[in-house]
This record gives sequence, structure tokens and C-alpha cells, in this order.
Amino acid sequence: MRLLGVTFSVIPSGVEEDLDQHLSVGELVERNAFSKASEVAGRLDAGLVIGADTLVVLDGKIYGKPTDLDDAWRMLSELAGRTHRVFSGVAVVRVEDGKSSKTHATADVAFRPLSSAQIARYFDLINPLDKAGAYAIQGIGGVIIEKITGCYYNVVGLPLTVLDDLLCSFDMRLL
Repeated sequence: MRLLGVTFSVIPSGVEEDLDQHLSVGELVERNAFSKASEVAGRLDAGLVIGADTLVVLDGKIYGKPTDLDDAWRMLSELAGRTHRVFSGVAVVRVEDGKSSKTHATADVAFRPLSSAQIARYFDLINPLDKAGAYAIQGIGGVIIEKITGCYYNVVGLPLTVLDDLLCSFDMRLL
């Protein structure tokens, strides 16, 4: 957002991310994004609140944030050398009247095969515990990714074209 020249504040929500298997992954990331935005909006007097949530899916299995380093290792090992789908939900809530809008985007990400030594080195360079699928595409993460089909910013966790479309319904645009 800073790179776009948008004035903003980061206010973490207290919402636990839900992995309810009864919803589609798209519905799940939208609901999580909306829950985060709504919770923060409830603490403010004015403004637009943007919430986002990202999940990784491989062979129908959902990968959220790892619970510990062993879980992160398992996730990255399973994703290595394969193509998975990234779902990012975005929700916007206007504090003054509660108007809201939400949607999601997807992108396919192909990983290079990774050795145990590469995974260990990668984890030395990033904190995998706060990232869906235990990885980030930014920075050194670009080395483990062979190909992306879809929006880069979706994989980052905030698909900008989707956000811009949502903001349009609030008479705002990023560009």
C-alpha cells in the first residue's frame, strides 16, 4: 500500500483464522478476510478497513500457517517440485455505516524441487510460521518458485486488482 502512495495504518485483528472444511476455499478466505476487517472496524470511529486472508491448496489439502517448524518443514517438502493454488480473500468494511464487500482471487504457483539443505537455508532466511504454506514469494522466496500463473500480488496476500475493484464500490480507486 505504501508503494501505491496510500495512507494507511496496520491494525492487527484478534480474529483466529478459520479452516472450516464445510466451505469452499474461496468462501473460507473471504469469510476470514471479512471477520478480520469487521473486528478491526468495530474498534474504530471512521474509515475503510481492509482485511485479507491467504490459503494454499495442493491436491485438495489446505495449507494455512504452520503450527511450528516441523509443520513448516512438512508443508514446504510437500509443495516442493509441484504446482499448488493460492487463494487470497479480500474484504472492505466502511466503519461509518458497516457497508462491506468481499471477494477472492487465485493464482497457481509451481515450485522448483527443493533439497533438505535448501529448505533449511530458506528457513534460516525467513520466518515460515506466519505464512500460508510456510513460504513467501517476496525476496528470496522468488528463488524457490519456478512459475506463477495469475497475479503476483495474490500470492503476496493482497491482490491489488481485486482490491481496486472492491474499493470502486466505495467510490475509491487505487489508480
